[in-house]
Amino acid sequence: MAPLPVSPLARALPDLPPVAGVRFGAAAAGIRYVGRTDLVMADFAPGTTVAGVFTRNKCPGAPVDWCRAALPDGSARALVVNAGNANVFTGRAGYEATQANAADAARLVGCAASEVFLASTGVIGEVLPYEKISTALPGLYAILSETGWADAARGIMTTDTFPKAAVRETEIGGVPVRIQGIAKGSGMVAPDMATMLCFVATDAALPPSILQPLLAAGTNRSFNRTTVDSDTSTSDMVLLFATGQAGNPPVTTPDDPALAAFATALNDLLLELALLVVRDGEGATKLIEIQVKGAVSDESARKVAMAVANSPLVKTAIAGEDANWGRVVMAVGKSGEPANRDTLSVAIGGVWIAREGTVVPGYDETPVVAHMKGPEIEITIDLGLGNGIGTAWSCDLTHGYIDINGSYRS
Repeated sequence: MAPLPVSPLARALPDLPPVAGVRFGAAAAGIRYVGRTDLVMADFAPGTTVAGVFTRNKCPGAPVDWCRAALPDGSARALVVNAGNANVFTGRAGYEATQANAADAARLVGCAASEVFLASTGVIGEVLPYEKISTALPGLYAILSETGWADAARGIMTTDTFPKAAVRETEIGGVPVRIQGIAKGSGMVAPDMATMLCFVATDAALPPSILQPLLAAGTNRSFNRTTVDSDTSTSDMVLLFATGQAGNPPVTTPDDPALAAFATALNDLLLELALLVVRDGEGATKLIEIQVKGAVSDESARKVAMAVANSPLVKTAIAGEDANWGRVVMAVGKSGEPANRDTLSVAIGGVWIAREGTVVPGYDETPVVAHMKGPEIEITIDLGLGNGIGTAWSCDLTHGYIDINGSYRS
């Protein structure tokens, strides 16, 4: 597959300083791609804890199974990620690949295989040539560096057109801590627990019992509110590693007030990474934010927002810069959530087009047309039924999506 043009919604990679206790690196193992990095490794300081959330797709890849089995121990010393081959629907061969590569990494780092976390992304149904990973790992381990984050962000890309990363500085109990993460994702992206690959590390000292609820809550506010194409991948995960090098005071409960700033920073970082994935949606030219209010509950509002975000008719109208609010009404009605056409109102770009079931008298389309030509589109829906609110993010659907996915394996 030829390199794709960079998304018009791309954001530049930020400066990625070291996170104490983390070393990253990337190498070319020749798994599928020619002339580019496709293998990433990280090692973590002894005592590093880990949390994770995984795809709910019922046909998950072997690496997802491996990580789910390893997660309850709450300890991590290494991460190995390959791009180009998802190691999904590969039967016994997939299981053997995870066993072999976890053992390979464990020998290098000097840890138990259960402390090695694995991820794969790429084509489904092709046996992973894990021997290529085994051959490349020793050389890769030798070049791991505290400054290897940017290389890692590029090394996990598949149809991504730009690397994705974010960083936050915060504190726990008055002690400075850093949170930093990388992500990949462009297509086969729909929320059902993690929607791509995302790896976040912090130098904070936090036990798994604290990390896991923090990550779950943050993911529900971010990755679970985004969609590119409504397809939930077989391989997706978000992993959060805490090296403990910051030396912050002990925290024993998720609701400890000392965690407030950290939780806010983590949520903010996860949302930024999630929106970077949407910005790189295959063929995307516009980022869409759908805000729903007046629902019977927050959960109902979320479902309505996602119905609009996933609607091909809404997404193609936005690609064509057509303020077709009738398609928004259709998507609300098909969501299965409580809605009443006679209390429904729709705004685009802050301009109310329809109120209480009909077009606003004297509606001037001029500012809405101008808004539709921009790169970021805002849709607001008021159901007029209650106090529930919810937000979802999506992108437009263009011919580019078909072009990319029609030639994905070529």
